[in-house]
Amino acid sequence: MTARPISDVELAGQPAAYWTGVAYEALIAFTRARQAEKGYTQPQFWLLRNLSANDISPDGRGMTLAELQAAMVSYIRPEDDLVAEAEVLLERGWLTRDSENRLWLTEEGEQARVDLARNAPAIRAALHDGIDDTDYVTTVKVLQRLIRNAGGMVV
Repeated sequence: MTARPISDVELAGQPAAYWTGVAYEALIAFTRARQAEKGYTQPQFWLLRNLSANDISPDGRGMTLAELQAAMVSYIRPEDDLVAEAEVLLERGWLTRDSENRLWLTEEGEQARVDLARNAPAIRAALHDGIDDTDYVTTVKVLQRLIRNAGGMVV
């Protein structure tokens, strides 16, 4: 079945929440599939990033899973299991756990974080294929305005 073309007038009347939801799910699924092809998950990458003094962590200190969950609250998904994801990283030697149940990034984990980050430009390029940077910036600005109009905060 082929969807009929939607006119610009019809598109203008459609709810942004529908399209942003569809876009969010498609973008997350695409990103996670590309990461899985490389042997890691998005939550694993976030754990490494949140524990790295060279990335999100302000000081590189260890954190408990509860602290990590709180740090990731704005982007972690309900189906993400940080306990299971951390166990994988512990088994790989990318994290260690101390006597206070704090997770710490190892040297191998830091190198893995750097290596995994190299995948991001290719994922971005695939998602942005055929989209001019000017159009992308306009889209983001429109989304930011929608967020502010809805009473949300734009960081």
